[in-house]
Amino acid sequence: MSEEIVLQLENLHVYYGAIHAIKGINVKVPRGKIITLIGANGAGKTTTLSTIAGLVKAKTGKVVFEGRDITNKPAHIVNRMGIALVPEGRRIFPGLTVYENLMMGAYNRKDKDGIERDLEWIFQLFPRLKERIKQLGGTLSGGEQQMLAISRALMSRPKLLMMDEPSLGLAPILVDEVFEVIKKINEEGTTILLVEQNALGALKISHYGYVLETGSIVLEGPSNELLENDMVRKAYLGVA
Repeated sequence: MSEEIVLQLENLHVYYGAIHAIKGINVKVPRGKIITLIGANGAGKTTTLSTIAGLVKAKTGKVVFEGRDITNKPAHIVNRMGIALVPEGRRIFPGLTVYENLMMGAYNRKDKDGIERDLEWIFQLFPRLKERIKQLGGTLSGGEQQMLAISRALMSRPKLLMMDEPSLGLAPILVDEVFEVIKKINEEGTTILLVEQNALGALKISHYGYVLETGSIVLEGPSNELLENDMVRKAYLGVA
């Protein structure tokens, strides 16, 4: 039985003025999988996510979500269709409490019972957020803010969760915790597109990976094979 493709990028080109940031990439995200984009800083990973999310316009090519062409649709429409983005650098609302931040994630929803159930699930994933439910987001540690950013996106009950550098700037012990949680979220049924500079962590938990260099995909394959690939090991895993 062939896999159902939730998201497909077809020959996508993106420019920032004269700079050709994304050069005709093709990516498939099957339902229920974790797909990762790895690459150095400036490779085009964040631009790819921003284009899918409707924050950056594509010049040519297509973004297809659940069989519908969503290329260059406004960000709020893309979100309403079921794509949530956890942005790089967390970007929570520092002046709102943990609870208010979570409710911002659920602003499109009307199912009160479902929202309550999802809150409970999030507090199981991140018990620390339950302990800090009345605290202002800005008073949380970096790791707790990352947990909150992920949880806020999950409160929209996305069909596709996109995460931009979730391990960036975290202490090593928290990095492991974040990757474990991403795995758990996926096991609960959420499809994930993960962008990471931490190639080792990303490839260990994902099913399939794409290696992005200066806006082009130079390599792709099952994550366990990429972990063994000489080019990937030398360039991204620090193996001589």
